[in-house]
Amino acid sequence: MAAEQGSKIRVLIVDDHPIVRQGIAQLINQEADLTTCCEAGSAQEALDLMANDTPDILLVDISLDGVSGIELVKMLKSRHPKTPALVISMHDETLYAERALRAGARGYIMKQEATEKVLTAIRQVLQGNIYLSERMQGKILQRVLNGDDSGLSPIDLLSDRELEVFRLIGHGFATSDIARELNRSVKTVETHRAHLKDKLSLKNAAELTRYAVQWIEQEKERQT
Repeated sequence: MAAEQGSKIRVLIVDDHPIVRQGIAQLINQEADLTTCCEAGSAQEALDLMANDTPDILLVDISLDGVSGIELVKMLKSRHPKTPALVISMHDETLYAERALRAGARGYIMKQEATEKVLTAIRQVLQGNIYLSERMQGKILQRVLNGDDSGLSPIDLLSDRELEVFRLIGHGFATSDIARELNRSVKTVETHRAHLKDKLSLKNAAELTRYAVQWIEQEKERQT
């Protein structure tokens, strides 16, 4: 959805860190054709805001408290299909970009990218295009040309919810903590843990925890 001619494009920023929201808002508000209409610290806050005022585009972080950014994008696609969402995150694009697109996002950009690329991504999405880095475009094209998923890692094959549980395990969350964080029952989380062990070929809970912690550490290294 594009703003009417002569009016500024209204951007809703969804990120659970106020200082990050402020930084992105400052970047946007410096542009003659863009303005930050509102900010949200959680998925529910974003949905509440959109019930009364629909922006032209949303910038959504993946790591939100409770409902993740990926789940929020799915909700937005269902409730506000004409409003595009651009995921902007610190997480490695090789793992999350395709998930974001499958959920309904119109693009994915890492927070570490230069500021001009963030603005380019916003404008491309508003023009009806999908924005990905050249690296991700190349990766997706290569897999299409190969005609198989042989280049995918076991982590790539996890469902969005399984990945979220796996990430929380890596951050030291116990089953009850994960259930509370994701607003799910303990039994449901235990089912996800069982699926994780099967898909990752792990024998027990200790191996799952060790693998998840190592994965989190590797992800942190990729972000530096």
